[in-house]
Amino acid sequence: MVSRSANKAKRQTGRKATKRSDGAVSTAQEKGGASTHAIKLSGKDYERELKKLHVEMVKLQRWVVEKGLKVCIVFEGRDGAGKGGTIKAITERVSPRVFRVIALAAPTEREKSQMYLQRYVPHFPAAGEVVIFDRSWYNRAGVERVMGFCTEEDVQGFLRVAPLFEQLMISSGIILLKYWLEVSPEEQTRRLADRIGDGRKTWKLSPMDVKSYDRWDDYTKARDDMFAATDTGKAPWFVARSEDKRRVRLNVINHLLKQIGYKDVPVAKVKLPKRKIGRSKSADVTFKYVPERF
Repeated sequence: MVSRSANKAKRQTGRKATKRSDGAVSTAQEKGGASTHAIKLSGKDYERELKKLHVEMVKLQRWVVEKGLKVCIVFEGRDGAGKGGTIKAITERVSPRVFRVIALAAPTEREKSQMYLQRYVPHFPAAGEVVIFDRSWYNRAGVERVMGFCTEEDVQGFLRVAPLFEQLMISSGIILLKYWLEVSPEEQTRRLADRIGDGRKTWKLSPMDVKSYDRWDDYTKARDDMFAATDTGKAPWFVARSEDKRRVRLNVINHLLKQIGYKDVPVAKVKLPKRKIGRSKSADVTFKYVPERF
């Protein structure tokens, strides 16, 4: 549920989302990346809706543990598309022992000598786990291809093997969800520029991000080739427009919840027992307190 002002603005734009019969967004919208909403979602509306979704995420967590489900979620998208913020919103209120986030660094020399997909497999979920990849094996189809870290033969080999690899994952009982966050060039520029002067975000702007910035068209072709080869019936790509970070977080969580048929597992009511304090005296210890500067 969104504010009346947001709904009014949406009506005023006169733009409607065009969907194919399978529910996918039309090609024009995918390439533009623009949201159908004219204004950003307010913080108040966002927090209200996020709280509801977080309650459902906790229910999903209990169901995953109860039934021993194995869930693997892949997030891909251009630099600045909002992958990290979306993942943080998903995991904010759940247990890190159930939800694990995997963000691998550049491969070591040893890993470069391995079969390409090998370094991802040890991180796959066991029963009762949800693993979220912040970038994944699709690096080969994206950044590695665009930046020249692999040959075109490597890329084409990966695109042929990836659907088979994912079929093996699914056959082993893994629930695989793949999300692509789509952002416009204008919004990407705004977000990357914002990182330059914000001390909290400078770590997000790597030298590779800067080198990749003027390769927009190359990334577009890489994305389209990747979709053409790996958007399969059993492991489809779900595209989420991320012009508004708040909206995309809500939309992805809402969609994620609908992909897994979970139920609310009954939980025993908890009542804190009575306790007595003061039966033993504190030891004569000098505590080293943290300075209270705030």
